Amino acid sequence: MSSTETPSRPADKSPRQQVDRLLVGLRWRRLEEPLGFIKVLQWLFAIFAFGCCGSYSGETGAMVRCNNDAKDVSSIIVSFGYPFRLNRVQYEMPLCEDSDPNSKTMHLMGDFSAPAEFFVTLGIFSFFYTMAALVFYLRFHNLYTENKRFPLVDFCVTVSFTFFWLVAAAAWGKGLTDVKGATQPSSLTAAMSVCHGENVECSAGATPSMGLANISVLFGFINFFLWAGNCWFVFKETPWHGQNQDQGQGPSQESAAEQGAVEKQ
Repeated sequence: MSSTETPSRPADKSPRQQVDRLLVGLRWRRLEEPLGFIKVLQWLFAIFAFGCCGSYSGETGAMVRCNNDAKDVSSIIVSFGYPFRLNRVQYEMPLCEDSDPNSKTMHLMGDFSAPAEFFVTLGIFSFFYTMAALVFYLRFHNLYTENKRFPLVDFCVTVSFTFFWLVAAAAWGKGLTDVKGATQPSSLTAAMSVCHGENVECSAGATPSMGLANISVLFGFINFFLWAGNCWFVFKETPWHGQNQDQGQGPSQESAAEQGAVEKQ
């Protein structure tokens, strides 16, 4: 019985041992260094960026009063959100006259899904890359410092993310400006033909709150500055930086050798 039980015990403990070895192998003090600390900031602000943009939802609306009758008032409320395909958002326009040839179903104007989806996708990719790079930096720091291929790859990826964050933040900032213009109550009333008829009064209703969307643009530019600042810290680990240091130390070493030869003579 003892011979049959002993093989099962190491098998049961092996997953726990692997987790313990992984946690013990993490060098948490690396987080105090600039390269480790800035990766934590990149990981957090990537979550903030795509979370604020991807979870946004707002409402706009208008009030329509037909025939100047206080009792004949229609309230229009239109909900919209990510990915901001406004041309697919429908709302019902009241008809004050039965002879009006237009349909009751209306749509908002514009499709701004391209910059919004690019912004969110970049944030998700940044989240996964920084998490993997941070685990690799904490667990396998010796490989990161000894094998110069890893810092070189990290530097190239960092430069790429820096450029993409600048493009994504600028594009989404412009797209958000267009979203604000398309969802204003004044734009809603201007698009409804019933508001241009006689004896019809249209007024602004609910105004969308864009605070969360504005914060997402801010987080986008913060991510750009974080990745741009990280380029220097990653560059210091690459072979290029070592070659520059060797070239800078070359003349001093030669001069020291010449001084030693003079002293021997």
